[in-house]
Amino acid sequence: MKWGLSHIVLLFLVSGPLFSQSKFNLFLKPSDSLNESRRNTVVLTQTTVASATLLGLNQLWYADYSRSNFKTLNDSNEWLQMDKMGHVFSSYQLGRLGANTLNWAGVSKKDQILYGSTLGFGFLTAVEVMDGFSEEWGFSWTDIAANSVGTGLHVGQELLWEEQRIVLKYSFHRTHFAEQRPNKLGNGFLEEFLKDYNGQTYWLSANINSFLKTEAIPNWLNLAIGYGAEGMLTGKPNGPLFLNQNRTRQYYLSLDVDLTRVKTNSHVLKTIFDVFNVIKVPFPTLELNDNGRLKWHGVYF
Repeated sequence: MKWGLSHIVLLFLVSGPLFSQSKFNLFLKPSDSLNESRRNTVVLTQTTVASATLLGLNQLWYADYSRSNFKTLNDSNEWLQMDKMGHVFSSYQLGRLGANTLNWAGVSKKDQILYGSTLGFGFLTAVEVMDGFSEEWGFSWTDIAANSVGTGLHVGQELLWEEQRIVLKYSFHRTHFAEQRPNKLGNGFLEEFLKDYNGQTYWLSANINSFLKTEAIPNWLNLAIGYGAEGMLTGKPNGPLFLNQNRTRQYYLSLDVDLTRVKTNSHVLKTIFDVFNVIKVPFPTLELNDNGRLKWHGVYF
């Protein structure tokens, strides 16, 4: 089963000061010490949601396909590895979510890291096992490796720097490839957002100030390196239904904004910024494809 990401929620940024003294703002403020009620709520809620999601997938997704004995497959050469980037992104973001929610509960840094890594890697491994018993797919060791990379990127930075200096982000633009195969690449914006690998870009967004330690650059400004691909109508090149696909890898260089580093006293805004921070902010971008062609984008999504 292939993964993409994520959902965006836009809320009233101007109204932050209105909430700054509200009970909701105080509720969102991270606890200075262990709050057992918050911790138990976080663990119970996320365990319930994860279990319900797995049960839902079993009934709504896997039920449409025949079951099989457990099997593995090697899909490392499919979709120009864009599906693997989705696994890296998902495991990183789930790990970050788990750690951040326990930070809100005042849990120790060590336990935040342990829980976050377990949440991301454990959930995606469970999905992979379900793939292994489906006739349509199979258990993919390269998916597991991609999940490990995403989890390792989060955990490694916490152990090394005690902060996320390099953030994994996502951006998307619609392409004409989806309309050629809507059953596979999505029909409509929401489906295409999740399924059309041709319009997806995954970014390593590095905070400049965290490395250079200079006051000349805003603390929220990042340098981003992106990876994408297009020309893909099937997982493997030149499948029998779609011959002569012009599949191309693309590499990007751009700027970005780390919204979590924008200063504000409002915990409502901090929470909103944290949600938005999974999405790469559109900026002028330089593209290099694997044919050696350079292309300039005034604004790239």
